[in-house]
Amino acid sequence: MYPTARGVLPRLAEPFAQRARARRHARFLELVAPTPEMAIVDIGCGAIGLRGLAPELSVTGVDRVPRPGYPGPFVQADASERLPFADGEFDLAYCNSVIEHVAAARRPAFAAEVRRVARGWYVQTPARSFPIEPHSLLPGAQWLPIALRRIYWRLGATGAWEEVALLGRAELEALFGAAEPERFGPLAKSWVSVRRP
Repeated sequence: MYPTARGVLPRLAEPFAQRARARRHARFLELVAPTPEMAIVDIGCGAIGLRGLAPELSVTGVDRVPRPGYPGPFVQADASERLPFADGEFDLAYCNSVIEHVAAARRPAFAAEVRRVARGWYVQTPARSFPIEPHSLLPGAQWLPIALRRIYWRLGATGAWEEVALLGRAELEALFGAAEPERFGPLAKSWVSVRRP
């Protein structure tokens, strides 16, 4: 789960989250068919990111904060500003559950940088329409006005407030093109936009 997760909700949700992550990774492999020869940039890599799931791939991590333990090439940079890479330097940009953390006004610049530095991309984000907000694990938190959400958020799994704004399908498609649902039963749990390199 998340490093700040606390309480019983994350413990209950973790088995489901692990299965969902495994399914997502299997679908990523199916959709993109990455090879060790491909140059991949993991934007918003966190502590380990794609490298932890597929250590055989050639992955450069990018994050806004230092990641001293990152197990491979790493660049500290903000993708909503100019990244220190040439146009099309990478075959693929991988961006998993990141864009919802980018302020809405900065998302077009973020998306433009992702599209600039890579010839293809895999971008996944939780669906705003799903009834459980995935960071707090609270029902309907994403639909509340910010002032109410801040109060409600304290009851959730993460504890500390973070302004996360989930996207709808149309928003993701406006930034990255056609998106398909990642389903939990009949509901869209996440949206995924892929352009194969």
